[in-house]
Amino acid sequence: MTVRAGREFLAIPGPTTMPDQVLQAMHRPALDIYSAEMIELTESLLRDLSKLFATQGKSYIYISNGHGAWEATLSNVLSRGDKVLVLESGRFAIGWGQAAAAMGAEVEVLKGDWRRAIRPAEVEERLRRDKEHTIKAILAVQVDTASGAYNDIEAIGKAIKAAGHPALFMVDTVASLGCTPFEMDKWYIDVAMSGSQKGLMTPPGLGFVAASDRAFEAHKKADLRTPYWDWTEREGSEHYRKYAGTAPVHLLFALREAINMIHAEGLDNAFERHRLLGETVRRAVAVWAEGQVLGFNIAEAAERSNTVTTVTVKGADPAAIQRYAKEKCGVVLGTGIGDLQGQAFRIAHMGHVNAPMVLGTLGVIEVALAALKIPHGRGGVDAAVQWLGENVKA
Repeated sequence: MTVRAGREFLAIPGPTTMPDQVLQAMHRPALDIYSAEMIELTESLLRDLSKLFATQGKSYIYISNGHGAWEATLSNVLSRGDKVLVLESGRFAIGWGQAAAAMGAEVEVLKGDWRRAIRPAEVEERLRRDKEHTIKAILAVQVDTASGAYNDIEAIGKAIKAAGHPALFMVDTVASLGCTPFEMDKWYIDVAMSGSQKGLMTPPGLGFVAASDRAFEAHKKADLRTPYWDWTEREGSEHYRKYAGTAPVHLLFALREAINMIHAEGLDNAFERHRLLGETVRRAVAVWAEGQVLGFNIAEAAERSNTVTTVTVKGADPAAIQRYAKEKCGVVLGTGIGDLQGQAFRIAHMGHVNAPMVLGTLGVIEVALAALKIPHGRGGVDAAVQWLGENVKA
């Protein structure tokens, strides 16, 4: 017996559930890719992406996922043998660093912890010791979707500035762009990247990169450049070179509609929605944790992200919770990955998400805990409802 019907709801960190308007925007004929309409679509998207990154710098659209956008960032500013400092807070900066190593860079990891965010003071101390300025780039993620850590990118940028170090500061915003404040220029960021399938509510397949003037200076000397990723190639006079070939027209239609929806809501309102819903999830998890089985992966409350919550499970099988939620109730939860494989599940609350979606997800998890007889504090959903009612005024 199940209580599910219709399509599954995705409470995973990506691809996230897409709005019907975005799906419908793709249901139209392709454009003439040499037409004025196509050029205006591209130019409007590039302008709006730079606004989302909060930069005066140029933005680029790639037919790729986030891993492709990683390669775009690295190949455009690095040369073989350049040293890269990776700031660990989970899986994804490490993965970015692994890509750099495979491309020929020398990679050093500033050891972190999957249970905490990056410590800016540790970054500053390491850079002050690099008196020869051998480190050419610093890699960090704003939100690590494996650990659930939220990194204070503004504070890290200030730490790099305080150290007086010339390394390029490069930030992954795949799990935060459009959901959490991000100020590329104000926070001394040189290169930022993201993807379409999370906060931007668009199908997977588009990667985005924004670059500062300092990044372009490094680009002129970079010898890892390859034709597909190369910013210079994409600045060519023919419009098709913006995509290194045929444009991903229908994904662009979807992205245009998704960004229009963000504009209609207001970016600050989107940030506040994610803050409220993120805390709603945390209120429920905090109550469940009283049973001594479930808990927060990220120890410090201020370092937990507003887009994904990683819930650790001790003495029970997180996969059983996921199976029950999916098979009996139609809600797909994220699995634990990397160091947390088999030890956690993840609740996404990013992009196209609202109170009914979040409260429904929490309700399904609480049903699963009861059905599986997993010890947990009672009333997690009640706590979430109470907190939301107190903070979303009539």
